[in-house]
Amino acid sequence: MRLAFGSSCYCRAAKNLLFRVTARALSGTTENPNNLFSLLHQSPNVNHLRHLHAHLLRTSNYSNVVLSSKLVLAYSKLNHLFPTSLAVFWHMPHRNIFSWNIIIGEFSRSGFPSKSIDLFLRMWGESSVRPDDFTLPLVLRACSASRLGGLVHVLSLKLGFGVSLYISSALVIMYVDLGEILYARKLFDEMPVRDSVLYTAMFGGYVQEGEAVLGLALFREMMCYGFSLDSVVMVSLVTACGQLGTLKHGKSVHGWCIRRCPCLGLNLGNAVVDMYVKCSKLVYAHRVFVEMPTRDVISWSSLVLGYGLDGDVVMSVKLFDEMLEQGIEPNAVTFLGVLSACAHGGLVDKSWLYFRQMQEEYKIVPELKHYASMADCMARAGLLEEAEKFMEEMPVEADEAVMGAVLSGCKVYGNVQVGERVAKKLIQLKPGKAGYYVTLAGLYTAAGRFDEAESLRQWMKDKQISKVPGCSSI
Repeated sequence: MRLAFGSSCYCRAAKNLLFRVTARALSGTTENPNNLFSLLHQSPNVNHLRHLHAHLLRTSNYSNVVLSSKLVLAYSKLNHLFPTSLAVFWHMPHRNIFSWNIIIGEFSRSGFPSKSIDLFLRMWGESSVRPDDFTLPLVLRACSASRLGGLVHVLSLKLGFGVSLYISSALVIMYVDLGEILYARKLFDEMPVRDSVLYTAMFGGYVQEGEAVLGLALFREMMCYGFSLDSVVMVSLVTACGQLGTLKHGKSVHGWCIRRCPCLGLNLGNAVVDMYVKCSKLVYAHRVFVEMPTRDVISWSSLVLGYGLDGDVVMSVKLFDEMLEQGIEPNAVTFLGVLSACAHGGLVDKSWLYFRQMQEEYKIVPELKHYASMADCMARAGLLEEAEKFMEEMPVEADEAVMGAVLSGCKVYGNVQVGERVAKKLIQLKPGKAGYYVTLAGLYTAAGRFDEAESLRQWMKDKQISKVPGCSSI
């Protein structure tokens, strides 16, 4: 009866009935521990959980390690009451590996990786309990955020867990999360058995690191082994197609997704929009965007950026304004898109408006790409002295993209003075890049300074600095 109340979430009735239970240990014949497990799991609020906690204390069930551990779990899951769950944990008369795994796992999953590692170290140093196959993966999850995974990896080998499939899988996933794709692949190749979760993590890691070719090779291997394709794999596959600019394959994957599920989920829909944007098919991207049942800041930002980089100022700004009207807060990518649009359209005043808005209203710290877009906007509008001043007053050191944008403007407008200063900085930054020497020589020639142009070209010849032939790509 009490179990039925708990399962149906009739927690008030379950609590009242619970209070009528006589105080007897859970090892008794009439008390079923599953009833309390259910009630702990169904606790809707702190007050109800405290009543259950009091019942455990009154009936001496607090000494039951499993029940006490479930109580710790209930407190930690209820509004993230970690101080309370820790207090309950430390007051347990007995703690076994099950108890430790629960508390370590909850902190690991809930955004407190350092606390999870601290608890693991305390278990190791202050108790006779030793980790098992479930403990180390929980700690490895925390290490993905704290970058201490190498130490736990060594410890797992010393404890003899090196051959454990469960721990080896956790190690691969941890190294993928840390961006250590070579270590992850080495462990992956050494594993005698690999499941779909492991393949999915490894494939996603390659795509995340921009190694789309290697990722697709692994995907073909997955297909040979007959693994099923879930939404996570499809997101990685679509992303890889976008990175390579392979529109044909991207459309095929998109078609397969539609046949399987006409309504794309949010993550997969975002990946498809981004893929079409990177393949310069904004009509397709916009169509998918419109058909998505739900859209988030990533959906909007992909399209705003796509139109911005394509030079469609009107559509990029229009989408940005619609996004704000719908109450979606823009992020750094959104502002990069709208600033790129302003640069293509020469909308200097509007670009300054957005640049200040992102800092003052949305508290977004500009990245070098934002500064490059601003410099590009001013340079395209012929405001080369202003662009140079902006570059020099940046709170961070200007990179090649920022200076290159100003130099391009100098080339268009024939501004030798600013162009010479910026080109020399670029040559100092990238002494082996022939394009900047060629641009500077062209500026000298346009200004009638033929001797200096010829001298620079001769110097390039003596130093064997030549321009590498280019090719076009998506």
